Amino acid sequence: MIDATATAKDISARKVAKKHIAANFDKNTIDAKLKMNFDNGKTTQSLSVSLKMKKDQVIWLKGSKFITVFKAEITPTSVRFYSSLLKKSFEGDFSMIKELLGVEINFEQLQNLFLGQSLIDVRTEDQEVEIVNNRYILSPEKQAALFDIFFNINPAHFKLDEQTIVNAEKDLRLDVKYPSYNLINDVVFPSGINIKAKNPKSITVIDLEYKSVVFNEDVNMSFSVPKGYKKLSF
Repeated sequence: MIDATATAKDISARKVAKKHIAANFDKNTIDAKLKMNFDNGKTTQSLSVSLKMKKDQVIWLKGSKFITVFKAEITPTSVRFYSSLLKKSFEGDFSMIKELLGVEINFEQLQNLFLGQSLIDVRTEDQEVEIVNNRYILSPEKQAALFDIFFNINPAHFKLDEQTIVNAEKDLRLDVKYPSYNLINDVVFPSGINIKAKNPKSITVIDLEYKSVVFNEDVNMSFSVPKGYKKLSF
């Protein structure tokens, strides 16, 4: 449900966190088509992306521009990737995702990023809340030693408008914004995702726009790394 007229009321941080968790995605599979714009200062690309997901099991991605540009398969324990253009591949842990986004991230957190949910479980630590511009700003009462994290939650549906992770000491910052949401078969789902990852050497911007989304249908996630590709390491 999306209540476009909702206003942020003076409620506890615990209740905001509970409502955000209750808004979590509850379908089994996703089959989506996206448009992706990528820019890291060295490479600029616009691609059509196919995203398939078995919740809590597999995230499968294929980027195309007339031909397949890349494919990736991500599970809770591994990341596999190859680029048909560069003839390079990667098979290993989440170090490749960390290199891209600048923060340590696991499978559940990456899955949540695609779904408009918080990168950390807001129930595991005491939170504090303030209301700014009719949004709930939720953050841990005791921020982690290495980074600060903030969640901007929309009272219309209690999904995220934005989440930010900052490591000021190392000049690292990850901003993830969700411009709007659509109601698809009674599911509140992002219309797009804007990702900006900053480190001392570069800024990477990834803009994703969902073109179509289908839930709970059989998804084919075939994946194999071609032979002869140069292996990447991070």
